[in-house]
Amino acid sequence: MADWKEEYKRKLITAEEAVSQIRSGDRVAFAYGREPLALGLALASRKEHLMGVKIFVRNPYTDFGWYDPGWEDNFRVDISYVTPLIRKKSAQRRCDFIIGGLTGIASEHPVIKEVDFLFTEVSPPDQNGFCSFGASVWGKRKAIKHARKVIAEVNEELIRTCGDNSIHISEIDAFVEHIYEEPAGKSDLLGRAIGQPSDIEKQIAHHVSTLVRDGDTLEIGVGSTSEWLAPLGAFDDRVDLGWHSEVTPRGIVRLVREGIITGKRKKSHQGKAVSVVIGEWDRQELEFVNDNPMFELYDADYVLDPRVIASNDSVLAINSALAIDLTGQSTAESIGPTMLGGPGGQLAFAIGAQLSKGGRFVLVLPSTANEGNVSRIVPLLEQGTVVTIPRVLADVVVTEYGIAYLRHKSLKERVWELISIAHPDFRDILESEAKRLYWP
Repeated sequence: MADWKEEYKRKLITAEEAVSQIRSGDRVAFAYGREPLALGLALASRKEHLMGVKIFVRNPYTDFGWYDPGWEDNFRVDISYVTPLIRKKSAQRRCDFIIGGLTGIASEHPVIKEVDFLFTEVSPPDQNGFCSFGASVWGKRKAIKHARKVIAEVNEELIRTCGDNSIHISEIDAFVEHIYEEPAGKSDLLGRAIGQPSDIEKQIAHHVSTLVRDGDTLEIGVGSTSEWLAPLGAFDDRVDLGWHSEVTPRGIVRLVREGIITGKRKKSHQGKAVSVVIGEWDRQELEFVNDNPMFELYDADYVLDPRVIASNDSVLAINSALAIDLTGQSTAESIGPTMLGGPGGQLAFAIGAQLSKGGRFVLVLPSTANEGNVSRIVPLLEQGTVVTIPRVLADVVVTEYGIAYLRHKSLKERVWELISIAHPDFRDILESEAKRLYWP
């Protein structure tokens, strides 16, 4: 025990000392999850001394300055999810989008495998010298094994969970102290302020509640619509639900605490709530998760493996979409070539849910966007739109106007199903365009 404590003391340096080792042209990656604040600020302060540093931030959450115009010569930023913080920079093509695979950015990808410096957050070491990654694991352990040098920011607020959520201090090159910043307010998993649900979210939650069966193993993806489902009570009237999801959005911990999610009927990780990341919007919920053996966090390569997803029966995977066309192909990533999000684990869960015995894959979306002026159900996706879910995997679609069942339906049957849940103001034009495009 004394040995690791001495090693930890030797490795403890300031954030400024840590980033002073970075040279022009180096590759710097922020481990998935929240960016370490002290290290990010220290690196940004070296702007005038560095050129051509390549920075990879999977889902940008904190503004360190390098997303503004004029930083490109110093820091070139790569991302793999367009959060609200990065949308302007992405739209102006001032950053590159890293395209992942079925389970995200694999450990063999150059942005992980060819990293000079990896920045991550960890908890203080326990009595055996192991640090926790807190509420998000993603692919941190694999990224650490590849990086030439690993700098960890020690955050005393990070929780500990079961699963594969720890690293020994011997695998970290240096530690720095965390800078604490008072949160501006509660935000969702993309950093957006949480307001109040509209009638649309309430109606969608009601429709979704009719799809849930006792014993279902749930997954809920990131999105302003999907993340309201649990808080609005879509699952409250069911028993023995399971949980296997990339993210754990708000409201799910309450369902565990109240005995609605028990995992008793799961075949894989029975009695456990499995995910990659737990949202950090509520300290009381995090304290409930802390050291609670029911919660297990694992690497995304495992949680998002369709074979692992399908190992549980009756998987009910629910995700948000930006738009869907009348054939059933949908996007959660872009409208035209303009990126607005990312694929997340949607495709993996679309496959895994439909391989699961009794499984269903559900897309939820409001019927319109832009204050009701644009239909999200469209005859054809706009040219350049990234297709997240191909039509062969389309299953169930929910708007505030009802539920469309697409699996095993013909093209014309899908057209009528989707028009029936479109906003009434757009049904006539959708029908007219459908006849022009899909009728002889």
